[in-house]
Amino acid sequence: MLRLAAAVSLITILANFGSAADPAPIQLKKGDRIVFLGDSITAGGNQGKGYIQVIRNQFADMNLAVECLGAGISGNKVPDLQRRVDKDVVAKKPTIVFIYIGINDVWHGEKDAKRGTSPEAFEAGLREVIGKCTKAGARVVLCTPTMIGELPAGANSLDSKLDEYAAISRKLAGELKLNLCDLRKTFVDHLKENNPQKKAAGVLTSDRVHLNEAGNRLVAQTMLKTFGQ
Repeated sequence: MLRLAAAVSLITILANFGSAADPAPIQLKKGDRIVFLGDSITAGGNQGKGYIQVIRNQFADMNLAVECLGAGISGNKVPDLQRRVDKDVVAKKPTIVFIYIGINDVWHGEKDAKRGTSPEAFEAGLREVIGKCTKAGARVVLCTPTMIGELPAGANSLDSKLDEYAAISRKLAGELKLNLCDLRKTFVDHLKENNPQKKAAGVLTSDRVHLNEAGNRLVAQTMLKTFGQ
């Protein structure tokens, strides 16, 4: 009985230690500058009813003087971010950087592996981009890639590959003690409950990849949780 109690106590201590190591929500302050780094999803998020604009509106409603800058370019993969992080992110002197990448790294390699990014290059490239941002004094929020197809229960052809790359992002966030924005988990869980007709697109995306209004709202809501909102 004593051994059982001791084992339970040890498990509790280890569990508490693990949760204590998780980064706390980022406390926004007046004058913060957030750069959103990514691909065409981020480029689209910076206009109209995109997720960056939804976040801007939320901050405005809170009378929070925080600047949000989009740094998304269509077709980008991790190697592209490596080439432009100094100019498009570090030079803007952000206090917070969201990195939302991975879709093209998987998708472009579907028929020709050379056009995609290998898992090893994806991880190494992310490390470099993250390192440059943190060295410049920014807090980095690492996002997992969302989806290529909205069929639930892992029925999309690239789901397993996306899961592999999302796992890399989760591992890096844990290892480097970064705030994680697990967009893939959020999207997969949402579609389990909200895609009874098993549509390949139209629930959160317009074309299986790029976000529609509902998808942009969901990304914004998930990112705002990074700030405890």
